[in-house]
Amino acid sequence: MTQPMDLDPPPLLPSPSPLPKSHKSTPLTTLTLPPTTLSYASLTPLSPSPSSSPPPLDPLLLKSYLTSALSQFLGQTGAAIPIDILQVNPSPPSAWIRLPRPDLAAFSAAVASFGGISSGKEKLVLKVEAAGDFLGALISRGEGERDIWG
Repeated sequence: MTQPMDLDPPPLLPSPSPLPKSHKSTPLTTLTLPPTTLSYASLTPLSPSPSSSPPPLDPLLLKSYLTSALSQFLGQTGAAIPIDILQVNPSPPSAWIRLPRPDLAAFSAAVASFGGISSGKEKLVLKVEAAGDFLGALISRGEGERDIWG
């Protein structure tokens, strides 16, 4: 003897009202840096021996040094790389140059592998302190590293 159960249908709940659609969020600003066509390098002279100081650096000597280094490393192709000398500091001796971006790796290799030029008893050898595509990043990085590492 089973009796059917008296089941009440569930009460109808009011359908939830759809939430108001929020507006799409839009970024306030976006910035995409275009690819650069130029690169920058900071150079400092080294003295080959601790007792001697490097010769004073001037734009003509720097241009001669870089042309010699590039032509020894890459031949006439290296000598044809356009280099702009942006700044030459006499004290402390350093220089900033600008060159085409595709040539930066070859330039760094040429300067690093070049033995230097001699004028009498003095010999000039340059070191690439910093190189990259954005000058502002190189300047701040170079000064900060000098303060930390000396």
